[in-house]
Amino acid sequence: MKHLYTKYKPHYRDNLSLAVPVMISQLGHMLVQVSDSAIVGHWAGTVPLAAVALANGVFFIILVTGLGISYGITPLIAQENSRENFGECGRLLINSLLINVVTGVLLFLLVYLGSAYMLGHLGQSPLVVAQAKLFLPLLAISIVPLMVFNTFKQFAEGLGFTKQAMSISIWGNILNICLGITFVKGLFGILPMGIRGVGYSTLIDRCVMAVVMTLYVLRSERFRKYLHNFAIKNIDRLRSWNLLKIGAPVAMQYTFEVSAFAGANFIIGTIGPEPQAAHQIALTLASCTYMMSSGVSAAAAIKSGNHFGIKNFKLLRTSAISSYHIVLVLMCITALMFTFCNHLLPYIFTTDKAVLAIAAQLLILAAFFQLFDGTQVVGLGVLRGMGDVQVPTFITFLAYWVVGIPVGYWFGIHEQLGAVGVWYGLVLGLVVASVLLFFRFHVLSLRNSPEDRKSESPEVIV
Repeated sequence: MKHLYTKYKPHYRDNLSLAVPVMISQLGHMLVQVSDSAIVGHWAGTVPLAAVALANGVFFIILVTGLGISYGITPLIAQENSRENFGECGRLLINSLLINVVTGVLLFLLVYLGSAYMLGHLGQSPLVVAQAKLFLPLLAISIVPLMVFNTFKQFAEGLGFTKQAMSISIWGNILNICLGITFVKGLFGILPMGIRGVGYSTLIDRCVMAVVMTLYVLRSERFRKYLHNFAIKNIDRLRSWNLLKIGAPVAMQYTFEVSAFAGANFIIGTIGPEPQAAHQIALTLASCTYMMSSGVSAAAAIKSGNHFGIKNFKLLRTSAISSYHIVLVLMCITALMFTFCNHLLPYIFTTDKAVLAIAAQLLILAAFFQLFDGTQVVGLGVLRGMGDVQVPTFITFLAYWVVGIPVGYWFGIHEQLGAVGVWYGLVLGLVVASVLLFFRFHVLSLRNSPEDRKSESPEVIV
């Protein structure tokens, strides 16, 4: 163990310096959903909380498509920066901004125009659907500013600047909570808005974050050398296509994963509002810990992109394995937290006894899949930094939609195990994804590094 620690210590430090701000930034995005759920659960009731679960389930299937596309710029920026090709970074940014704005508008139209149809054909409780229709259109509008924010966030993170987006996310989340409570409960002379209140607070929060992040990147001295070619005249088909070649498969990866959890939500919604609300609570808490893993994954993508850009596969492999070590430690901690606090954590969202009992059971399963959830997202990040996105996309589809959802449906509905049975399938899907993605990284990194292949030992793999 001492030998392993000495070997990977420099990479632990470098990766954590990138990962921690990204973790906090990603957690800030997730806390928007947490605060929305908590505010609605305490001040609006169980049915509106189930409606938040339903609306978020539909919304995030669409949203992650856009977010995945926006992630295409990060490994390309990391690679060009390692080659000191600073002018290319500005060209990539202007093309990425165009792609993301167009994508945001298209996704907004898809959700806004199709929300009533989608919500009405999912076999959900009519009371829940009626509430969700008040919330979902407001979420749809927020896609466009969120895509603008993410464009400049991913650009900055690709260059190794991760703390600024973290600060903006923290202040944005504070703003969202304050506005959410004000609008939902009705303070300072404002009439209570119910579930629509958190929709308005989320929209305002994301608009403010987009403006601040854009101004920061465009006006900061540290980015000036990268922005010389940030101009409309540098929009071209080749660079846009290169961005989409990475971004589109990443979007599909996220879509397969998020849609699987949303599919689980729809299956559970046919059982009743209480299991659906419990699913929303457990999934929201698990998603918070996932954001920690996502931060490590983002750092892994940046570092693997740096090393891949200069063709140093030995450092790439060592850095990637250190990211696996980091996420395993973090997820062990969160697994213990879910195990020992499974009856306490749901009180953040509700006091409904039926919901609390189901959520406590689901958190035990969430504790079990923490390690696999963390390692699968790190595997995706490492491979994305290397430009390997096609095979991981197939793996995510196989894990979640060929294994996870069918198994979950069988246990949950056919075997009548309810929400717990559906989560059995989700756990199995994460296990399959984690194992196959690690195997893909292991094979691909050794194939590109003959020196490591000759000296391969168990400690390198662990």
